[in-house]
Amino acid sequence: PVSRGGLCCVCRGSELGNNGSSKPKGRSFIGQKVLNVNNSEEFYKVDEFVADVLTGKLTTVFLPIVYIFVFIVGLPSNAMALWVFFFRTKKKHPAVIYMVNLALADLLFIVWFPLKISYHLNGNNWLFGEGLCKVFVGFFYGNMYCSILFMTCLSVQRYWVVVNPIVNSKKKSEIAIGISIAIWVLILLGTIPLYLVNQTAYISNLKITTCHDVLPENVLAHDMFSYFLSLATGLFLIPAIITAIAYILMIKTLSASIIDVSTGKKRKRAIRLIIVVLSMYLICFTPSNVLIIVHYSLLKAYSQSHVYVWYITSLCLSTLNSCIDPFIYYYVSKDFRNNLKYALLCRSVRTTQRMQVSLSSGRYPKKSNSYSSNSSRTTKSTY
Repeated sequence: PVSRGGLCCVCRGSELGNNGSSKPKGRSFIGQKVLNVNNSEEFYKVDEFVADVLTGKLTTVFLPIVYIFVFIVGLPSNAMALWVFFFRTKKKHPAVIYMVNLALADLLFIVWFPLKISYHLNGNNWLFGEGLCKVFVGFFYGNMYCSILFMTCLSVQRYWVVVNPIVNSKKKSEIAIGISIAIWVLILLGTIPLYLVNQTAYISNLKITTCHDVLPENVLAHDMFSYFLSLATGLFLIPAIITAIAYILMIKTLSASIIDVSTGKKRKRAIRLIIVVLSMYLICFTPSNVLIIVHYSLLKAYSQSHVYVWYITSLCLSTLNSCIDPFIYYYVSKDFRNNLKYALLCRSVRTTQRMQVSLSSGRYPKKSNSYSSNSSRTTKSTY
């Protein structure tokens, strides 16, 4: 994917004058504009540090390897999840609705990965035009914040089920659909600023066209600073706090319940879910959202952008959420586990149940009609 902040071209003046006195450092630039004789397009140049990043193994080897892994694992797993949800899952509970939207967001994001992989393998040279660059940037950020918001909804919904297990399922589903639509509208509106800025820049001294990696300084230090600060606060920090509170209350509620086999299983599933979700936040979401604020703060205050190297690395690792999400579906939904298992075995749930009933009935001699009838009823209730 495209890096989430623009690389800054750091051009420093001499720090010491001839008399040995200290002089202020020269101003840093995101992309230093180069005069173009033809005036047909804007050219930029970057300093040696930025050139090393754009041509080094971090961005041309490590990043594409991670993206290839996410593409290979995430594309089939999320496609399979959507297939199970749409064609194998009959009951559309609120959890299912949130998971469908989460899988859809991941899939819409991953299908663009070949462009990103090609971009890095070609030495960070974007060959697909300004329009596709903007679309990819929009989908990249949209996916991350979509994942955070739907994960928050799923966490709150799991807690609500524990506290209020007997509530009208149809009403809850309607609420979940309304919330999902609101999230998609919010993300669509929230990514509009990314489409209003030119995301590609031709770097004359490297002879490459970057996508979102080099942007004009006035765009990055002012407009983008306020924009990403708002995203990180409203679409990451607040949902993260809500998610943490939901899980704390869930564990507290389960611990206060009467200890029985059912409660013990619920507690174990809740703990597994919490571990998976917290791992996603710690690995995928927290580093990139913290570093993006640090990056733009240093950029605005001191015109320094060296933190960007760490930022693009954390940003790359954030895409692993598209691989982790299917495991969350597995832990959250028993129906998903069963439907996935039967789908992999190329059997329907009803066919499998019939086979189980037939096998169970065939193990015992039919002593009487009443015994056979009771045995059949017992077997069906078991499965």
